[in-house]
Amino acid sequence: MYDQLPLDGMPRRLYSCTPSRLNSWLDCRRRYRFTYLDRPQPAKGPAWAHNSVGASVHNALAAWWREPYDRRTPLTAAVLLTNGWITEGFRDAEQSAQWLGRARDYVTGYTGTLDPSDDPVGVERTVATRTRVIAVSGRIDRLDRRGDELVVVDYKTGRRPLTSDDARSSLALAVYAIAASRMMRTPCHAVELHHLPTGEIVEWRHTDESLGRHLRRAEEVATEAATADERYREVMSAAPRPGAASRRSPAVPVTPTRPASPASPGSAATVPAAGEHPGLGQAATEPIAAAGSPGPAASASRSLPGTPYAPATPPAAPPPELDEIFAPNPGPLCSWCDFRRHCPEGRTAAPERRPWDGLAE
Repeated sequence: MYDQLPLDGMPRRLYSCTPSRLNSWLDCRRRYRFTYLDRPQPAKGPAWAHNSVGASVHNALAAWWREPYDRRTPLTAAVLLTNGWITEGFRDAEQSAQWLGRARDYVTGYTGTLDPSDDPVGVERTVATRTRVIAVSGRIDRLDRRGDELVVVDYKTGRRPLTSDDARSSLALAVYAIAASRMMRTPCHAVELHHLPTGEIVEWRHTDESLGRHLRRAEEVATEAATADERYREVMSAAPRPGAASRRSPAVPVTPTRPASPASPGSAATVPAAGEHPGLGQAATEPIAAAGSPGPAASASRSLPGTPYAPATPPAAPPPELDEIFAPNPGPLCSWCDFRRHCPEGRTAAPERRPWDGLAE
């Protein structure tokens, strides 16, 4: 049977993605490969405590809007947070309890500023759109209607103060605004970051031109990533298949590379839609997510807190060509990478962090 020849002028298949996937390609191509291409996926490190805080707060605020109108009170927000508190990543039960108290203050103070009768257009709302290059989707923390326009609202719980530049430069927020406008057939130019620890709201109002620039940038990144994805599949399909006993790598001994935190009973298995690493405007820890990237209801458990990394066969060394295409981007953020244990360059570039080091003490 003859292979089908490519036809000149045929449209290329749309690249399906989330903003988290695009940002992952920009941040570090090796981490992109570990997250979206390598299967089985390399084992991740322990859960981060700051992600547990973010996920718990996001989940509580989403549940608060689903309550009947007369139950949308600050007290209800505190109860929802307590019932859904995620204990993974903390140093011990005492630290977890201290941060539960802080997070209660976050949600009670924040919900006290909201009008419970002003129902949002969407809570944890998935939006999507497509162009000739990409099919992009993502989940918005909250979508408000202000007058005749929509506003994208994104909750933040990180320790770093936010500025208008964070809202202006966010590829994710711009894509959400475009997708929401197209789906709802309603203008959407305003995006907001709500920083719960300080109560500050940072807003940016896009123009049609600035949204268009973000969308074109997303298409450029997607084109690069799609080309790399295709080459990855070609190279891996031609590579020898692992599985023969003589070619199996020996098991890795159980040796933790990051101090472990004591396990706490009753922990939930959720992570933030937008996990925030210190110094990052967005997680991303996307972990949009990311599908795409996972949202707040997705699992945050990578290995149980208080236990060393599970025994695992290390990922086989990729063909040299793939290591060049998906080259690492060593820097300070390597301290917070979930795949740090698999990246010698990252371990050299930045020091090891404990799972609770991202908390603002």
